[in-house]
Amino acid sequence: MLLISPRSRLQTIALLVFAITSAVMARGSFTIEQVLSSPFPTELIASPAGNRIAWVFDARGLRNIWVAEPGAAGSYRSRQVTQYTQDDGQDVGELAWTPDGQAIVYVRGGDLENGGNYPNPASVSEGVEQDIWIVSLESGAPRKLAEGHSPAVSPKGGGVAYLFKDQVWLIKLAAGAKPEQLIHDKGKCDSLHWSPDGSSLAFVSRRGDHSFVGAYNASSKSLVYLDPAVDHDSEPAWSPDSHQVAFLRIPARDDLTFGPRRTGEPWSIRVADAATGLGREVWRADAGQGSVFHGIVSEYQIQWGGGDLLVFPWERDGWTHLYSVPVAGGTARLLTPGDFEVEFVSLSPDRQTLIFASNQDDIDRRHLWSEPVAGDQPTRLTGGEGIEWSPVMLHDGASIALLHSDAQRPARPAVLASGGEIRDLAPESLPADFPSAELVTPQQVILTASDGLRVHAQLFLPKEGVAGERRPAVIFMHGGSRREMLLGWHYMGYYHNAYSFNQYLASRGYVVLSLNYRSGIGYGLDFREALNYGPSGASEFNDVEGAGLYLRQRPDVDPARIGLWGGSYGGYLTALGLARASDLFACGVDLHGVHDWNLEIENWPHSPAREEASRLAWQSSPLASVDTWRSPVLLVQGDDDRNVPFSEMVRLVEALRKQKVEFQQLVFPNEIHDFLRHTTWLAAYHAASDFFDQHLRK
Repeated sequence: MLLISPRSRLQTIALLVFAITSAVMARGSFTIEQVLSSPFPTELIASPAGNRIAWVFDARGLRNIWVAEPGAAGSYRSRQVTQYTQDDGQDVGELAWTPDGQAIVYVRGGDLENGGNYPNPASVSEGVEQDIWIVSLESGAPRKLAEGHSPAVSPKGGGVAYLFKDQVWLIKLAAGAKPEQLIHDKGKCDSLHWSPDGSSLAFVSRRGDHSFVGAYNASSKSLVYLDPAVDHDSEPAWSPDSHQVAFLRIPARDDLTFGPRRTGEPWSIRVADAATGLGREVWRADAGQGSVFHGIVSEYQIQWGGGDLLVFPWERDGWTHLYSVPVAGGTARLLTPGDFEVEFVSLSPDRQTLIFASNQDDIDRRHLWSEPVAGDQPTRLTGGEGIEWSPVMLHDGASIALLHSDAQRPARPAVLASGGEIRDLAPESLPADFPSAELVTPQQVILTASDGLRVHAQLFLPKEGVAGERRPAVIFMHGGSRREMLLGWHYMGYYHNAYSFNQYLASRGYVVLSLNYRSGIGYGLDFREALNYGPSGASEFNDVEGAGLYLRQRPDVDPARIGLWGGSYGGYLTALGLARASDLFACGVDLHGVHDWNLEIENWPHSPAREEASRLAWQSSPLASVDTWRSPVLLVQGDDDRNVPFSEMVRLVEALRKQKVEFQQLVFPNEIHDFLRHTTWLAAYHAASDFFDQHLRK
């Protein structure tokens, strides 16, 4: 009989526990392919007739338009109306209904965030282009209209105005029609909006240090610029009678440096006659807090509501709220009081009711509310542990279409019926093996940064564990930086993917902390416009350091195995954390991060004050601290990145080689910043997972 000493027995048990835990971590409960398989919905719009709903599903890189049509007893029938079958990176979006609700105009191809660019991430040898298409719900056969983007369908139904090479064009909807340039403008045009009667088209002409709002009359083929000035005019909104246009006026400023802007020359709202161009100021922001404009997610920053009330966002009390003011002028009325942010806003078809999403009473989620344009207390429409956004009221004025998610179930389209029930559209689109039951529910954490600021985060804890076991951990930083991660699947595709990867890491035994560092949204003006942030001092590093110290003191985290990961601005903070605190952070995964702010911001004006800003930007950059960088890093970027120059990665690799820091690199030829191909996301996340396993599970 073999005798084992108590000490040896304990060592054997410990080794066995370690082996079992390592095996569980190595295996995981689901794959990256599974957790990234859910179709992500965008572009939710309601038809102007017929109560139909349309959206785009991106299902494993296959982007297609879906439609839901009303059936019996409040039900909806959903179906796919386009049949694109390749993960070729050609985006689909900018949906617009025809007035009869029988067809959808849309854009396929190009970078829809940076109009006019034609990325080719699949490296198609014959090249690609960005085109405007129309698809009939009856025939289901898409027909190309023209090369271009940003289609605006005329309410009269005969044609589509659009942008091509920064100019305004028109194409008739009849088969065989030829495009014609509608306006020859000196500036770069955008923001096309037809008047309600279809007689005129408003647009913005951007001219560098100023911009105009123009109005084109289709009958007389005449063009007038509305109340032109030296400032930045934008965001045109038509009056219901098609005679007037309201717009924003943002004062011109010479200071191009990057940093917090809590106050400035106050912005204003003006209304002009569309025929004569004569305008007047309706309202002006007060000096001080709220004097710098901050927008909402909406087709219109100014909603021209019933009763000639203009509704707009304003940060007068330090939070993004909705206010109203009469077209005749007067004092702005606060519609949404409280310590929360309004984000997604739409107006009912009759212009009487506002539907919006906010984080009222639930700061790390989004829920829907409604309120009459004339003003009242907001009415809660949704709540609980879900996240709801992109609300739009249907033509009947009784139902609301929306997108929603929660901690386990990813983003999906739905309808909110009059009784308050949320009914999913196209539930069959979720793959049968999607691992909802295996996902954890992230916990809200409020931690202290190294300089004392309190910041929010979401903590993902593995389901399986052994008491007293210390696990590897990673901190995720979002990009933007004007973003906020939530207690569930995110409403943006990039962060929908990031949330899935955080869940995957948790399933493999990692403790994951998703950090909402300063300069992000959701927590008020002062948090977003953080002092000394980014190239003006990198104050966000205090939050990253504080998150590392928080994890280090947790009994379930191994203090020697804490990693960082993030993309874009999150890549910047990953690199900054490794450069400044390699003793705290063992490794990192940096996706398309900024490494030298002076490469990212190339237009520093030449003056002593601006030279000081450039010096501070360098000191706020990871490359300035590369001499103390010791931790290994994985660098990932597409070389057609239009947001962060690829030279940022090139410069960092050169510096790391000289410093003899271990690094790995993954470069995607012809891929852009927000990866367009599903296969790119899979490759990036597999590489990141392998890298963390290599360096945090030794």
